[in-house]
Amino acid sequence: MSSFPAVTETAVPAPLTDAEFMSLAADEHRYEWVDGALVDMGNSGAKQGHLAVILSSALYAVVAAQKLGALFDSSTAFKMKNGNKRSPDVSFFAKARLQGLTELPDGLLDGAPDLAIEILSPTNTIDEIDTKILEYFANAARLVWVIHPRLHYVLVYRSAQEPDRLLKATDFLDGEEVIPGFTFPVANLFQKLPF
Repeated sequence: MSSFPAVTETAVPAPLTDAEFMSLAADEHRYEWVDGALVDMGNSGAKQGHLAVILSSALYAVVAAQKLGALFDSSTAFKMKNGNKRSPDVSFFAKARLQGLTELPDGLLDGAPDLAIEILSPTNTIDEIDTKILEYFANAARLVWVIHPRLHYVLVYRSAQEPDRLLKATDFLDGEEVIPGFTFPVANLFQKLPF
C-alpha cells in the first residue's frame, strides 16, 4: 500500500475566479482546476521537492545571467485556453511573452509556460501526464520535460505527439532555443545524498 494520498477531485458548482482559485492555497494544499473540477494535487514528496530545487537552482543561474525571463515553482498556476488551471513542478516563461510588464501580476499568467517540467510522483497516471502535455503545447509551450525520479530518466517533448528523446544518467538536459546555454547532467538529478 502506498503512503502517498491519491489525487482527489472535488466538484464545484461554478467556475472559480482567479482570485477564488488563488485563495485556496491558504489551506496549504496545491490545486489545479481541470475540466470543471477542483483537483487537490497534494504535497510533493521529499524526492520530488529536492529535484525541483536542484533543477530550479541550475535554471535560475542561466535565466538570471542572460535575463531570459522568469522561473516559477509548483505553487504557480497558469490559465489554459480551455479554462483549466495547471501548475507544473517547475516552469519558465520567456521574456518575449512578458513584454509590457514591469512586474509580474499577482494573478495568473495566460497560457502554458515556454518550458514546463513535471516531476512524476507515485500518484501520477499516464493519462494525467499525457493530458497535461497536450494542454501545455496547445497553450504555447515549446518544451516539456517529464522526470521520473525512481527510474532515473527524463523524457523530452518538443510537441505533444510523442517524446523526442529519452535521457538517461549519461545524458545532458539541454535548454535548446528556449533557454539557450543551459545544459545540465541528468546524473546530477539522481545523486545520493552527499553526507
